[in-house]
Amino acid sequence: MQTVIAGMERHICDSLSAESTGQALRDAHSKGYGLVRGEVQILGGLPKEYAQGIYATPGRHDALVRFSNGSPHIGADTQLGRTIGLALKMFDINGPTLLDDEPDSRTFDYNTINAPVFFCNTVQHYLFIQELFLEARTYFAEGRHGRHRFYRDYVTGKGALEPDEWAWEELLAFLAVAQRPCVNVLLSVYSTMGAVRHGDHIAKVRIVPDPACASEVVERQLAPAAEAFRPALVAELRERPYAFDIQVQLCADLDRMPVEDLTVEWPEQLSPYVTVARLSIPHQDISGAENLKRMNTLSFTPWRVTAAHRPLGSIMRVRKEVYRRASLLRHRLNHQERREPRTADEVMPLGS
Repeated sequence: MQTVIAGMERHICDSLSAESTGQALRDAHSKGYGLVRGEVQILGGLPKEYAQGIYATPGRHDALVRFSNGSPHIGADTQLGRTIGLALKMFDINGPTLLDDEPDSRTFDYNTINAPVFFCNTVQHYLFIQELFLEARTYFAEGRHGRHRFYRDYVTGKGALEPDEWAWEELLAFLAVAQRPCVNVLLSVYSTMGAVRHGDHIAKVRIVPDPACASEVVERQLAPAAEAFRPALVAELRERPYAFDIQVQLCADLDRMPVEDLTVEWPEQLSPYVTVARLSIPHQDISGAENLKRMNTLSFTPWRVTAAHRPLGSIMRVRKEVYRRASLLRHRLNHQERREPRTADEVMPLGS
């Protein structure tokens, strides 16, 4: 974990000059596409096994959503890949969080991407995969030869892994994400990838476009462009409201629905996803530079949750300290106050 943190901190410090913004950037999901105001309605009448933790009490909670690219770099969308993130922050949630330095924030985060699997299973593999992602632009700038070298280094751990330890599953998971269609961020399905507690159960969570809202989206397939995702998101939210369903899939078989193997998609025939809440997004104008400035002051972490929703597995455990240290360093280098907001209005007043 300390090696992961050291690599992360080097990247954040280097980003002050390397990315030409004069700002220290996140070590992943560096380029944000917009901060969006929303509301989460936790549904009533849920079956007992789904009415767990925060979902045991129906109600409405203000929310903020950050859409982003998964790359550790900024730049043209055509160079950053198609991994898209949706980070959700809910407000006025009862109970202490699992973060030792802010147990009473009354906020609750989900960090999700547009794929049901993750590209890494172990911290040892993450060490070389982290390096590869930071160097990806150099690899792919070499064309076909560079791509082949990237894939070889990915599978072999830059030559450090024995053949029976080669990261085939991780590479296939990466390719599955990298080859996803280039669509409006409002049309993707977003997943926690890793497992979490769901009260008495083990689960995964996903955030799914409401079909009726998705059918109204005008800018759907996006043409390659330096700026593709943000303009499409801005245009849609100016015209109409939107909604996602928050869904939970309970683990029914630990062999076929493993916690530690994040490259395995849990079969829905063993356990379907069930809607437990609705994320509503009113139409709004997020086009201004102030929107991006507000977005970049926020922190999101899978561990800003209550104990009933504890992240599970070795990768998720490492993320707790990595995310905390990344946020501390980024805010310090940018001379920003690092303070978890108590309300959505503090960050993004309605109508702003």
